[in-house]
Amino acid sequence: MGSAGQQSLMTFALHRLNRPMLRRLLLAGLLACLSSHTVWADEPTLPSTMWQSVPDQAPAPRKPWVLRDRAIALNPQLLLTLKDAAARPHPPVFIELFDGNRYELDITSTISRINDSAVIRGLLKHTPHGDFTFIVNGSVMGGTVHVGERLFTIEHVSNGHHRLLELNPATVPPD
Repeated sequence: MGSAGQQSLMTFALHRLNRPMLRRLLLAGLLACLSSHTVWADEPTLPSTMWQSVPDQAPAPRKPWVLRDRAIALNPQLLLTLKDAAARPHPPVFIELFDGNRYELDITSTISRINDSAVIRGLLKHTPHGDFTFIVNGSVMGGTVHVGERLFTIEHVSNGHHRLLELNPATVPPD
């Protein structure tokens, strides 16, 4: 075998021979860590839109107090989050009305019930005189949005289909 001095010399010689290989392994390991970090890194939360326009399957007859309307599809993941009264802070949530106008919701109150229903209330950020109330039961939603003098409603049509309507407040019949 040899003396202790010779063993440490051999270990040093073997270590010296394997140094380039160790560098390559270390570099490969670092690259693997970095690439997996970018793949698995949490993506920043993007602002979520409460609903989006969809093709109109069955246009409803227009009532005289409806200025305009369109079919919408709700964001089911966001709906679940909004129904949960304990889910705070909420991610940035936007609604898109007509003419491409987007409004950010400032949720001030969520009252959740055991029967999978909730009442969600709040204000529209950066909008004077803007507020909303949504009533959600399961995946069905109804509600109102006020933007200044303008009035919007969300109605459930059938089988999970919803419509966004802009109403003329002067001609809406009383309840």
